Amino acid sequence: MSDLESRLRTLPAFPNPLPVLDTTGLPQHPDALFRAWLDEAIASGARQPHAMAFATVRADGLPAVRTLILKDLDADGYHFSTHRTSRKGLELAANPRASMLFFWRESGRQVRVTGDAIPLSEDASQRDWRERPSYTGEPNLEWQRYALRPTEFEFMQAREDRQHTRIEYRLGELGWAHEPVATPAG
Repeated sequence: MSDLESRLRTLPAFPNPLPVLDTTGLPQHPDALFRAWLDEAIASGARQPHAMAFATVRADGLPAVRTLILKDLDADGYHFSTHRTSRKGLELAANPRASMLFFWRESGRQVRVTGDAIPLSEDASQRDWRERPSYTGEPNLEWQRYALRPTEFEFMQAREDRQHTRIEYRLGELGWAHEPVATPAG
């Protein structure tokens, strides 16, 4: 075992005790569970609870991941913004499939949201641009607000025994359905 591996194995994983995910009382729509978990993360004082890892697909088929901020959540989807001409903007123009991964270390919770990113209106994009701290009074015609329209969610609640509880929601013809995800080793 390397020195690094030894040091990594001694690091604490999650605080104790952790919340428990009751799989018998789950909401039908995953947005309700996401909002509840986000509200709890905000109320706990967690730093940047709206930050997420955002993954797109490169032209060569490999994933590209970076950190973004969730701007809103509504009927259009999960909002985020970027320049149309940025790497992620160009990747989304070529392939709108994307995933967001939220991780709240303090509660041992993680949510993966996967779907298609759709560009929102120019008005929504410019309104978002005007609200940025770096706004100088000039419009930015390359700025784009998007909404990720989910087709899949995975909610994970960590457990001290590493047998983490995972629930997957999938959007089908009849709406959202959910089921536990088997995790034999956590």
